[in-house]
Amino acid sequence: MSTPYPESPRGDHADVYRDAEGREVRVPDPYRWLEDPDSPETRRWVQAQNERTEDFLSALPARAAYRERLTALWDYPRDGLPWERGGRYFRSFNPGLLAQPVLQTADSPSGPWRDLLDPNGLSGDGTVALMGASVSRDGARLAYATQSGGSDWLTWQVRDVASGQDVGGPLRWSKFSGAAWLPDGSGFFYSAYDAPGEGEALTGANRNQRLMFHRLGSAQGADELVLQRPDQPDWGFSADVTDDGAWLVVQVWLGTSPKNLLWVRPLGEHGPGSGDFQPLVDDFRAMFQVVGNDGDTLYLHTDEDAPLGKLTAWNIRTGERRDLIAQGVDKLEQVLTVPGGFLTVTLHDASHRLTLHDRAGQRQREIELPTLGTVMVSARQSSPEVFVAFTSFLQPTRPYRLELPGGALEPLADPALNFDAGAYEVTQEFAVSPDGTRVPMFIVARKGAPRDGSNRTLLYGYGGFGISLTPAFSASRLAWLERGGVFVQANLRGGGEYGESWHEAGTLRQKQNVFDDFAACAEHLTRQGWTRPERLAIQGGSNGGLLVGASITQRPELFGAAVAQVGVLDMLRYHLFTIGWAWASDYGRSDDPDMFATLLAYSPLHNLTEGTRYPATLITTGDHDDRVVPAHSYKFAAELQRVQSGEAPTLIRIQTRGGHGAGKPTALLIEEAADIWAFLEGALAGEAATEASFLP
Repeated sequence: MSTPYPESPRGDHADVYRDAEGREVRVPDPYRWLEDPDSPETRRWVQAQNERTEDFLSALPARAAYRERLTALWDYPRDGLPWERGGRYFRSFNPGLLAQPVLQTADSPSGPWRDLLDPNGLSGDGTVALMGASVSRDGARLAYATQSGGSDWLTWQVRDVASGQDVGGPLRWSKFSGAAWLPDGSGFFYSAYDAPGEGEALTGANRNQRLMFHRLGSAQGADELVLQRPDQPDWGFSADVTDDGAWLVVQVWLGTSPKNLLWVRPLGEHGPGSGDFQPLVDDFRAMFQVVGNDGDTLYLHTDEDAPLGKLTAWNIRTGERRDLIAQGVDKLEQVLTVPGGFLTVTLHDASHRLTLHDRAGQRQREIELPTLGTVMVSARQSSPEVFVAFTSFLQPTRPYRLELPGGALEPLADPALNFDAGAYEVTQEFAVSPDGTRVPMFIVARKGAPRDGSNRTLLYGYGGFGISLTPAFSASRLAWLERGGVFVQANLRGGGEYGESWHEAGTLRQKQNVFDDFAACAEHLTRQGWTRPERLAIQGGSNGGLLVGASITQRPELFGAAVAQVGVLDMLRYHLFTIGWAWASDYGRSDDPDMFATLLAYSPLHNLTEGTRYPATLITTGDHDDRVVPAHSYKFAAELQRVQSGEAPTLIRIQTRGGHGAGKPTALLIEEAADIWAFLEGALAGEAATEASFLP
């Protein structure tokens, strides 16, 4: 590049690991100093990198055009999925360009709506976001959680719905938690950690979660400890209360594994109950989720002996179990108990189906959806009124009301969008991975797009933790489509699209399958004439950032550009920070000799090699990311800048007061998207991306 990168001094630090044969292996870590996010050296490096990146991006002719168009595309009303409590209705709503959506309430699902909680007044820069909301059964109290600057740390408070005034809290140092109210509204359960020590809030490991009960009107210091297991510091606790108010149900989780324990105990008349929990499931053998109950019979959504999922009835008193909905040909993704039956959400080739069953599990009917897409459902066991939100690649999220058992979807809003969706189409194709596995992908393109290899194409993927990538709307991607781009979303192993077997096929020693699937998709797009390598970019975030990092280190010749966002890029040390240890069920750990070699073989940071021409790469992170700490991106950027033998740029964009992504204000989302699209458009303009090729 014509302008040099900021200096990234290399130290002589190295770690010693042990492999499966018991041999010691020394692995250098020359950028260890970048793991301290608050050191003067790191702060100077961040500032210098941001200045270098800004100099580059500000020269891109497409940047201003993207910002203008993205602002217009984002400016449409976004109605969230409603839910009902005590005859009151609640939803999130953004009229267009507010930094954060507003929580609203009404006496009818069709409105009129009034603001209940506007987080836009909680900070001057819009970086305090509403990240959790739970309403008591009578609709009188709202427990809500806010985050600041993108951090995963939550602060809970209580608001009176009628007056709109706060009447309780704050409850601090909560993470990975909801709020489950007692039936009488006198208090709720939530999960919390000990306050971190000085300097540990952003990087310290999160262990020893405890389940607490907060009674309204009391201070946090008086909260009752419900559950803690110091002998199992990695266990976490997620509480729920059955619809009839009889049982406290606790899912015990261990990291990000879908397998959990399941404990129950009776609730007291006006309190959280007492005594020992009854362990219904006392080993981590499968996923068990309570979706409803009739008295002592719990309805459980589980994948025990059913990788695609099933619904089971389990009597707590007698231990009797029987299957109500057996495993089918499609993944059973969600079950909701409704009067007289169950609503199921299934996945067929990565798009949703919505079906009604009776209480015996017999299929009654399928609810017709607008097209291939994604549904979100809000339902209560005691109410025939159901709310459904539907979205697809070309359709913004739209809420519907559904009256059971025989009703059809009734639209509650019609978002007006300044975009000609009719000019585009969504198709699905299948690549074939090296081991013969068929890998689906959705392709979004202008109708009649040529198949001559000329299309600027973005391939997006994730492939981890059983997360399914289904069709979803993004205003940002519309700008890419309008300027001639093609968007492709790949459904890789490691995800949940085809159940737990599909997930496990992309974990631990089989993690390489994920990267092979992604490469197979890239090769398929080239072979079918959608694009060619120098016109193909890849993008992914978090675990998807790992996907991008591994892809460009393993197959740099397949891609013309790459965007790695908040990526897990140092596979030898990821488990040492914040909640990183929880990802070991997918990745394994480097301190396990049997997994060390596997991790080292694909860790993006450790597989950058001198003399290699890597594609143009933009790395993004937030300096307050306390999930995937920014050191991953910092170290990877420093090393990639050092070893890049071609002229393609390597840039890192570091959002200050930014975290992993959730709760990011609208203006910052638009700025980031404009930078990414402008970077990709420049990178894919010529036969080989160089700094000069980005300029007019």
